[in-house]
Amino acid sequence: MSASAPMCLWAHSMERWQPPLGREALEDVLQKVPAWQPFDGAALLDDVAIVLDDLTPPEDLHDELAQRFRGHLMRLVAIAVATRAAAEDTETAELIERARSIRSEEMPGDHRQAVGHLRRLAWTVNELLERLVATKCLKEAA
Repeated sequence: MSASAPMCLWAHSMERWQPPLGREALEDVLQKVPAWQPFDGAALLDDVAIVLDDLTPPEDLHDELAQRFRGHLMRLVAIAVATRAAAEDTETAELIERARSIRSEEMPGDHRQAVGHLRRLAWTVNELLERLVATKCLKEAA
C-alpha cells in the first residue's frame, strides 16, 4: 500500500453472520441437491403432446411416460404449495388433490386402459400448469 493511499476504516458495528439454517437442515438440503431436477416447461409440453396427440403413444413408452408425468405433477404441486397458490385459490387446491390422487394410481396392464390413464395424467398436468400460469405462479412454459 502506498503512503498516499487513503485509509478507510469501517466505523459501524455489525452483527456476526449466521447461516439461515442449522447444521442438520443444511446437511439435509445438501443431500437433496444432486437429485433435484428443475422445472422444464418445454419437456412437460412435449410429453403432453405425445399423449394427447391423435396417435396413441407406443406401448413400450407407457411406463416411462407415466413416470415423467408423475415427476411433472410433483414439481407443479411443489410450486403451487411454495407460492401459496394452493392455500389462496380453490381451483388450484382442487387440481392439486386430483394430481395427488391420479399420481398414486397404478398403470393399468390393459393397453386401452393404460392410454386412458396416461391421458388423464396429461390433462391434469396441463390444467395445473395453465392454472399456475393464470395465477402468476409460473411464466408460460415455452
